[in-house]
Amino acid sequence: MVKNYDLVLLGGGTGGYVAAIRASQLGLKTAIVEKERLGGTCLHKGCIPTKALLRSAEVYATVKESETYGIEVPEAVLHFQNIQERKQNIVEKLHQGIRQLMKKGKIDVFNGFGRILGPSIFSPLPGSISVEYGDDRENDILTSKNVLIATGSRPRSLNGLPIDGNQVLTSDEALNLQECPKSILIVGGGVIGAEWASMLADFGAKVIIVEYSERIVPTEDRAISQAMARSLKKRGIDIYTNAKVIPETLKKSEDISIDAEINGSIQTFSAEKMLVSVGRLPNTEDIGLANTSIETVNGYIQTNSYGQTKESHIYAIGDVIGGLQLAHVAAREGIKAVEHLAGLPVEPLDPALVPRCIYTRPEGASIGMTEAEAKKEHQVKIGKVPFGAIGKALVYGEPEGFAKIIADKQTNDILGVHLFGPHATDLISEAALARVLDATPWEVAETIHPHPTLTEVMGEAALAVDGKAIHI
Repeated sequence: MVKNYDLVLLGGGTGGYVAAIRASQLGLKTAIVEKERLGGTCLHKGCIPTKALLRSAEVYATVKESETYGIEVPEAVLHFQNIQERKQNIVEKLHQGIRQLMKKGKIDVFNGFGRILGPSIFSPLPGSISVEYGDDRENDILTSKNVLIATGSRPRSLNGLPIDGNQVLTSDEALNLQECPKSILIVGGGVIGAEWASMLADFGAKVIIVEYSERIVPTEDRAISQAMARSLKKRGIDIYTNAKVIPETLKKSEDISIDAEINGSIQTFSAEKMLVSVGRLPNTEDIGLANTSIETVNGYIQTNSYGQTKESHIYAIGDVIGGLQLAHVAAREGIKAVEHLAGLPVEPLDPALVPRCIYTRPEGASIGMTEAEAKKEHQVKIGKVPFGAIGKALVYGEPEGFAKIIADKQTNDILGVHLFGPHATDLISEAALARVLDATPWEVAETIHPHPTLTEVMGEAALAVDGKAIHI
């Protein structure tokens, strides 16, 4: 059956469904083609389920430390099945919410695999979508004035290191663990690896991180990387950097073992499970790109700053175009792409305005330049304040960490903000607003931060930029 639309979206993840809602608001007849479930990786295999597990791990750790708050708990008992059920209940509730949003926006949802067709009897331009259902049903053909590709990404594996879903896992399989492993080797100490290390250590696993770079979370400011490494090590996590895993040395028995080259010597690591966390790959195979003039580099779709591909009526957003592979980036890219194809004035997304979050315990968050990046281009001044100077952090029992603001010495512009400490992923929004408004440290400091709150750390760090901090 042939159906006509103003916009068809390939992929119903965060970027896709948000873009569909914006298109509906603009009066565009819209459809989504999604081969799995609305919400995509973020809802079902990423952001939401991992944060639900991290919250349970945090509560468990807090209960075990309750004596420090003057409360004695006889014994904290971990019921991993109940934790998984709670996680799934949250996912299902949000999934139902997205389905209701689709109905509210009168957005048609096709649960099948979408493939882009070339010029045909349906359209003189490439971009009609064939929806394949994998059963006896005929394909639906969706013709559209515009197409938006939002097919997301999947976990990457190391060449020669097979993922078996049992002993060797990616984050996809780890989400379905039915019990906490006694020990786990995490290959890759980026954001995902650090979050899983923090979570599983809180659940009681012995955790080893093996990272190829010279430090964990290597794309973040060195101060966050160093503080996070100290924090994780203090909780019993072993961290090895400058480590190159040798996939062909993998051996499986009751435990698994593998060798890694570290500073020229070979070391063997063993654990009950292995989590491979070495980045993600774009889902661009077999979606019909060969039927178009769309260009890719290393699998990533090439677009202009508005999400347009070489086919001007076909857009792409989110993980499939590379850049910052974050759900909130995909959502904002989707909104901007839809507004652009609808003819509205649009400002391109500025990566410098995107907050980055790490949901370890304590949390890390940042926006803008790292100190090293800033010093390459600017004369800088820096304010750094420990959470230990903030009353609310002591009340929470979480004084570990800091707030760091980097500013241009001549213009006073804020270049970067970096947080490591309690609720850092919430606090970073003030820094994001400051960046959007082009605020200076003085303006942040002039903002009255209520006492006692964790937000005071931002005001103090802003004062510290010019040597005026009150509480340090």
